[in-house]
Amino acid sequence: MKSSSQLKLTTILVAGLAVLTAAVFAAGDPPVTGKAGEAERKADHRTVLITGANRGIGLEFAKQYAAAGWDVIATAREPEAAKELKAIGSGVWIVELDVTSGESVAAMVKTLDTQAIDLLINNAGVGAGLDGGPKLADLKIDEFERLLKVNTIGPVRVTQALLPNLKAGKGKMVVGITSGLGSIAYNNDGRFYGYRESKAGLNMFTRTIAAEFKGDGFVCVAIAPGWVKTDMGGPNAQLTPEQSVSSMRKVIDGLKKEDSGKFLNYDGKAADW
Repeated sequence: MKSSSQLKLTTILVAGLAVLTAAVFAAGDPPVTGKAGEAERKADHRTVLITGANRGIGLEFAKQYAAAGWDVIATAREPEAAKELKAIGSGVWIVELDVTSGESVAAMVKTLDTQAIDLLINNAGVGAGLDGGPKLADLKIDEFERLLKVNTIGPVRVTQALLPNLKAGKGKMVVGITSGLGSIAYNNDGRFYGYRESKAGLNMFTRTIAAEFKGDGFVCVAIAPGWVKTDMGGPNAQLTPEQSVSSMRKVIDGLKKEDSGKFLNYDGKAADW
């Protein structure tokens, strides 16, 4: 039988262990690492889903949001080949997704299950070439269609499929990564067939869902990232991915309900439609 002093010491140690355990779990929730619902969400816990997160702007978004403590759901067409995305490590859940495939989107939704999403970044996209692409006489309609499928129809398909997840989140925010080339007002030089039209379509889609879901507390905006040094933007671009994304994150963090439906530049200034 333990003495009264031993019992007292045991009681103190157990109480201390309970306090230490509570402190450890209060420090932060575990990142999303498996099927949705396995990690308990706290009131201040936030989750972002980024399409096309295996390179360029999408990859930088994943890095910065993970570093900021968000749970990051990063999609890629070929997760096994997304080495830089995997290297981010803790807090990033990589999910296979081809935005042009209904079957792929359905599989993603099944994988996510009821996972709440606070912020959806429709980033996946393809370009038309740094030289502006062909003139109309030389335009290949198949390529024009491919740009529309990825840049316009893709975000529509993904956003529609994730509506239940977005409604379950506290953020209720949808951001379309667009381009100044998608502005009708800025188009004084022509060319970039397919890319211009597809980004203008993304802008209109974002404006439309902003109107439809305004009463549900959603904030939906289109943001142009600027001319960025990526595979699409080329080495002569004005901004690094770090500069562009850090600026866009500040804009996103500061969005209010009255901003829903806007077309913004990466620095938060209004862009012309």
